[in-house]
Formats: sequence, C-alpha cells, structure tokens
Amino acid sequence: MKISLSCIVAISTAATSWAFVPANSRTSIASRTPISDLQQRTATTGCVISNTRSPLIHMTADDEAVETTTPVADLTNAELLGRPARPGRTLKVAIAGGGVGGLTTALCMLKKGFDVTVYEKTAAFARFGGPIQFASNALSVLKEIDETLFERVMEKFTFTGTRACGIKDGLRADGSFRMTNDSLDYLWNPEAPADWFVKFPLKECADLYGLPYTGVIDRPDLQEILIDECKKIKPDFIQNGNAVNGYVSKGKGKGVTVNLEDGSTAEADILVGSDGIWSAVRAQMYGEEVKKTTNNGTKRQGCTYSGYTVFAGETVLKTDDYYETGYKVYIGPKRYFVTSDVGDGRIQWYAFFALPPGTKKAPSGWGGSERFDQADPEENLVEYVKSLHQGWSSEVMTVLDSTPPESVEQRDLFDRPPELLRSWADGNVVVIGDAIHPMMPNLGQGGCQAIEDAYILSETLEFVKSTEKLEGALQNFYKKRIFRVTIVQFLSRLASDLIINAFDTPWSPHDDLGKTWKSYLTFFWKPLLQYAIFPGQFAYLYSYHPTGNMGDLPKALEAKWKEQHAKEAEAAFERVAEDGQAEAAPSFFKIAEQPATVMSAKKN
Repeated sequence: MKISLSCIVAISTAATSWAFVPANSRTSIASRTPISDLQQRTATTGCVISNTRSPLIHMTADDEAVETTTPVADLTNAELLGRPARPGRTLKVAIAGGGVGGLTTALCMLKKGFDVTVYEKTAAFARFGGPIQFASNALSVLKEIDETLFERVMEKFTFTGTRACGIKDGLRADGSFRMTNDSLDYLWNPEAPADWFVKFPLKECADLYGLPYTGVIDRPDLQEILIDECKKIKPDFIQNGNAVNGYVSKGKGKGVTVNLEDGSTAEADILVGSDGIWSAVRAQMYGEEVKKTTNNGTKRQGCTYSGYTVFAGETVLKTDDYYETGYKVYIGPKRYFVTSDVGDGRIQWYAFFALPPGTKKAPSGWGGSERFDQADPEENLVEYVKSLHQGWSSEVMTVLDSTPPESVEQRDLFDRPPELLRSWADGNVVVIGDAIHPMMPNLGQGGCQAIEDAYILSETLEFVKSTEKLEGALQNFYKKRIFRVTIVQFLSRLASDLIINAFDTPWSPHDDLGKTWKSYLTFFWKPLLQYAIFPGQFAYLYSYHPTGNMGDLPKALEAKWKEQHAKEAEAAFERVAEDGQAEAAPSFFKIAEQPATVMSAKKN
C-alpha cells in the first residue's frame, strides 16, 4: 500500500492527540462526530476513512508498512451541533405556543443561531390581553437577551416600583386617596391616619442591585415587539393556526416528531412546550387529559383550584394620589382589592374573593365564555362587586363607580404544586412557564419566571455540542430552575392564602373595626412584614439579574419616563372629561377592537 508523507503526518498527529484524551472521554468524542465530518477533515491529506472499517498502519520488522483494519463505532445517531466558531449543523427547535414565554424563548434562541419555529393555535395575532407586570429581575433578563428589545420595552413601559406601593386598610382609608406613612403613630395618637398598613420596598430592593424598577407593559405591545424582533432574524419563524397537540420523542440523538392540530407533523431536535396552563405538551408528558375537570370543579388537568376567583376591570380616573402611587392592595375580611397605574391615565383593578369554583358572573376574557353565556347577561357587574365590599372605603367605590359594567371580566384561579419529583423534560421535550409552573398573580412573577426559563434554557442549549447530549441538557435545565421556581410558587400562593385566610382589618385602640383574632394577628404581623419578610422576599426575587448592576441607568430611565407619563395621563384625563366614560370599554383582557369609549383614550 502506498502512503503519502502528508497522510503519515496526519495520522501520527491524530494518534498523538488521541493518546492525551482521557479514556472515558474517547467514546463520547467519537459518538458525537459523524463520519461525514471525519471524511471532510481528512480529505485534504488524501486519507479515506471507511464507514465500517478503520485503516491502521503497523510497521513490520523489515520497516514495511502493513495495513490492518478494525471496526469503527456506529456514529449515525449523533450529529455535531454547530456555532459560529464551531463545526456542525444548526440546532432545530420547535416551540408550542406563542405567548410571552414562547416568543421570548424564540428570540433568545434565534439570537444564538438556532433554527426556531413557533406553532401557535390562534389563526392570527390580535391585540389581546391586559397589562403584564415585569419586576426588576425580568427587566434584567430582557436587557441581557437583547439591548434593542429592552429599549423598545422601556418605550412602552409604565413604572410602578418608583412610587409608593403596598397594603392599605380597606375599611379605614378615608376616601381622599391621601398619602400617609405606614408608621404605628396611630396607636397613641387617635388623629394619626391609619390608611397605609405596610409599604413594599420595591425601589429600595431594585436600588440594592442597581436594576430598573418594577412596572407594567400592555401585553399586545410586548407581543408586537417580540414578534418584530424575531422576524428580523427569521421572517417565517411562526406558524399560526396550527397548535401542537402531541409529540413522539425518538430517543437520544434522534430528535422529536411534533404532531400538529391539522394532522401534519414536523421534525425537530427538541420541542419546547410553552402552551399555557392547559398545555397539550404537559398533558402527554404527565398522562393528563387536556382541561379534564373533576365533578366539583376543584381539579383540572393536574391543576388545583386556588379557592379564589378574581374580577378585573379598568378605568381612566385621576385620583389625588395617581402620580404618587404605583399599586395598592386594600385588605379586609375574606377578600382584597388591588389597583394599579397601568399608564395613559388608566387604573387597572382586581377584586379577589374566596368563592367556590364555577361561581360565574362574568366572561373570562381568555376565550372561556361570552357575555350571553352568563345566567344573567344584563346584571350590572360593578354593582355586584360593590355589594361584596359593603362597608369598605369609598376609595374602592370610587374606582368601581367609574368602571363601565360591560368591561368587567372574571377568572377562576388555578395553580399547581412544584414538580419536585417529576422532571420538566421527557427525552427531547421540555415544558416551561405556565405550562409547568403556573402561579398565583400576587407577586406578578408568572411572566417573569417564564422569561427566566427562556433565557436559562437557551444558555444551557448553547453549549451542547452534539444531539446525543440534548436529553441531558434538558434535565440539567430542570435542575437549574426547580429550586428557584419552587420558592417563587410558594411565595405567590402564600401571599394569597395569608391575605384571605389569615389577614383581617388590623386592630386599633380607637375603633371597633378590627376586633377578631385575625385582626390582632394582622396587627402583630405588621413589624415583621415591614422590616423582615417583605425586604427579604423582594431581595430574593430580584437576586437573579444576569446583567449585573446597571449603574445610573435605572434612574435615567425613571426620569425620562416620568415626564412622558404625566403628559400622556393628562391628555387621557382631558379626553375623558370631555367625552365621558358612560359607554362600555373594550374588554380588559381582549383589546382587539377599539370602539369609541373611555379606553380609546389610550390609543387615539
């Protein structure tokens, strides 16, 4: 056999290199290197490597080269995954669901060079959904994902964490929307106001890490930004009107077949289930039936009814504390009422009640029901919510009275316990966001945790060099996330349970409004909440911030926003003063249509 000098040099170099590779690593290196790649690497030397036999050169006693062959391992199941500075092909990802988590995951992965396709059940995106809260931790992740994305979000953002946020006494607030402190002066001074129970240290905790302040953005605006940024990289990244309804994970290194609603299939290396709380991907993974509900309504597809139903509405209203408060939680017996500035003069409110599941008074706004489906479509839902707040502060009544009854919507709240004993991944399939860890809305962390999922999953996959390593990478992602997500789920649920079941109107020596054992307990909770629990809670939530300290940027963003916010709000107040808000506003959760109403003040 005639062997060229270059071939001998190449073989010698390879053999020397191989000798310094640990024995337990050699199999993995060979298994993730396809034959085609080895052939390409040796083509320039004139050496040829067979798919089944490997030529070895032995020297005889007479210094003659003799060729022998040994079998080569079967490498057909694994392929190299490439990066700009690494040989191999592009990782192919299918994503089920085009919500906040799915779109953020798509953008993260597209920016890393992955080939991503999102399968979304809606035929076309419309302006759908109300404001979504982004806490400081989520804003840090968005900035780390993409600077342009962060800047565009800031242009549409309304900061709440820069102003007073906290718990107010739903019975003692005097009705004037006054700004008072949350001290204990009222104990010895009967003239001291007791409006504010405890204020949240949102600004202080954000400043601790040098992060942008908590706030809200309209879900349709966020959706448009994410889709636009994704299309800049891959114009056809999303397929509408064709949801994922199942999958077949084909084993290590072999990818996944994605089953679509129209009966067709798609092939990918991995499938990411980001299809919401009633996830079809999770249903197959855990052996659930999509939306299957128990007779008493307390269980649905592995999720548990929280015990609470929430009514929601929105109005344009200038209160005396509009520019000084971000969001307020009014507490009282067995319920609480939340208001938040969501920009453009609008106040969003939530009313939480401990009612049995299926106590339906209003459409859900999430596609679950329509107005004509209700037992009494003509019922004035504002009056119904007011009837459940008899004796409460007139501040609550002022907000409700300014809300068009037709805009009120309702949703039963479900969540699920943390999956400590079951992985979020099955072979080449993984679930994220609400599809695996839905949580109560009290901390505003549902969307934030989905964004963290998207970023950490993308970071994990970036370092995978072979398709055979994908299953292990998805398991590693689960291990990275389960501890933090479990804590956030626990804190979110605890907040609801404490406020409804353990809190009441705080005790005061000057009146008889709080005389139950819960009232005394609530009073004694105050210093613990104020100086330990709330600072520790928000410090932990904001502790994940991949950008690090942003220096002077948060305060610069606040200053720029503050001026613009005042102009937009005053313009909205003037329009409402002229046109009134007697007509029904568009759906709080579905803003696809914009009739001439109070809510048109936002966009006109």
